[in-house]
Amino acid sequence: MAGGPMINFVFMLTHRDRTVDDALEQVAALGSTGLRYLGFKDVGATPARQREICAAARAAGLATMLEVVSVSAADEVASAESAVAAGVDWVLGGTHPDRVLPVLRGTDIRYCPFPGRVVGHPSVLEGTVEEITRSAAELTARDGVYGLDLLAYRHAGADVAKLTASVVAAARGPVIAAGSVSAAAQIRVLAEAGAWGFTIGSAIFDGLLPGAPGVAAQVREVLAVAESG
Repeated sequence: MAGGPMINFVFMLTHRDRTVDDALEQVAALGSTGLRYLGFKDVGATPARQREICAAARAAGLATMLEVVSVSAADEVASAESAVAAGVDWVLGGTHPDRVLPVLRGTDIRYCPFPGRVVGHPSVLEGTVEEITRSAAELTARDGVYGLDLLAYRHAGADVAKLTASVVAAARGPVIAAGSVSAAAQIRVLAEAGAWGFTIGSAIFDGLLPGAPGVAAQVREVLAVAESG
């Protein structure tokens, strides 16, 4: 990616769309990697464990992101309430901004919901590029929406570069590409399309990146790719 744009890496303490059981134990080893952003899912971590993860991340100098992958509005609201209680810095994902925005109002949490039609768990993105782009513009025009969590590589048919670039152009805020990133070439596509950041979780826990099997070693390798612009 030499000569290309830089992009932010968010390491997710998650595997197959749920927070890993040893998430808290993983945090301590990450402080020396150069990582800045650490995420986890609302599925797989109790509110108490979320608070513990956030406290440990804060002690390691890391900003925290909770990604909402629950499918019901009630569960999404509960996850937003847990995010506030845990003290996360960002809330990513979710599809019910009308319900979540009142929960986050008055906090400093940066809210980045999913644009487009998102279904199932693990979450997948559906709809045309035009529909997703229109959703992106509408969402980021709303007071309290900071940016977007785009499931760029979770769309079955879209050209990822075209989809991401279109959403970036329409959005009034940063676009984080989430899900199914496992190679430098994918990171390169997202960076060239203008994404602010990307997430990787499962691919690192599956040992698919250079530096495997060590988690911290893989994080360092991904950071090198992301920051080599």
